[in-house]
Amino acid sequence: MKPQRIVIAGLVALALLFLGWRLLAPQFRPAPTLSGYIEGETLYLSAPVAGTVTQLGVRRGQRVAAGAPLFEIEPDQRLAQRDQAEAELTAALAQAEDARKGQRPVELGILEADLAAAEAQAREARANLRRVGALVDKGIYAKARLDDARNQSQSADARVAAARRRVAAATLGDREDQIRAADARVAQARAGVTETGARLKDMAPVAPAAARVEDVFFQRGEWASANQPIVALIPDDRVFVRFFVPETEVAAYKPGQKIEFSCDACAGALSATIVYVSPRPEFTPPIIYSREARDRLVFMVEARPENGARLVPGLPVDVTPL
Repeated sequence: MKPQRIVIAGLVALALLFLGWRLLAPQFRPAPTLSGYIEGETLYLSAPVAGTVTQLGVRRGQRVAAGAPLFEIEPDQRLAQRDQAEAELTAALAQAEDARKGQRPVELGILEADLAAAEAQAREARANLRRVGALVDKGIYAKARLDDARNQSQSADARVAAARRRVAAATLGDREDQIRAADARVAQARAGVTETGARLKDMAPVAPAAARVEDVFFQRGEWASANQPIVALIPDDRVFVRFFVPETEVAAYKPGQKIEFSCDACAGALSATIVYVSPRPEFTPPIIYSREARDRLVFMVEARPENGARLVPGLPVDVTPL
């Protein structure tokens, strides 16, 4: 065989191999990996009033459990307000209880003594009426004297009836409208105690969930203005995977679906649940690279990992396409 034919045959074989590789390689080529990173939503905690930071229970980078104390703003003024509210509640409860009772025994004794005196005067008036009546019948007294005695007896009986009503009223409680007013004061005092308790909690907030302390802006002894962040947290339930999907594939990604992702510092493949798919396209940011990206128009997708406590915000990840 001539050397020219050998060279031609070799070139033809190479061309056939190249053509076969171009035709068959896409079938065996792994799916392009989507790139993204770990993101965390920061939660800023502050106090509603200005004051000195008297207690600081966390440091930057520390992990805290749900309910862990974070810091405390000087509580002396709020403690005094709470004590005042509790005292007002105690007084209101005593007044409401007193409104349902009768008068004190000493006061009731005075009214009963008045009743006894009225009854004695009534007996004396009736006895006088009988004496005057007998003398009028004998013609010793004029009939007008009998009328006066009768009027005095009736007046004495009326005073007895009035005294009995006062004693009966004294054994009862206050009127219903007064009792309702006393109960309203109790409710108002209870609300005051609740309000001061809530304000005290605002002065010493706790971690709403397990979280990582991202930053501490004030130290113990420093003055913090009202509503100025003192501690910044990244709760575990606010850590998510953010990645970008080409516009030709975004229709396959829906909230509720599971995705798998990996990172250099992660042990094995991890999973997350898609919670958000952006309705607006954007151009791929310069720091996001896709190994085999063909289009720069992408949609942002966010997914909640199953264990956000193990993931560090800012960490790059590779997401396996659906």
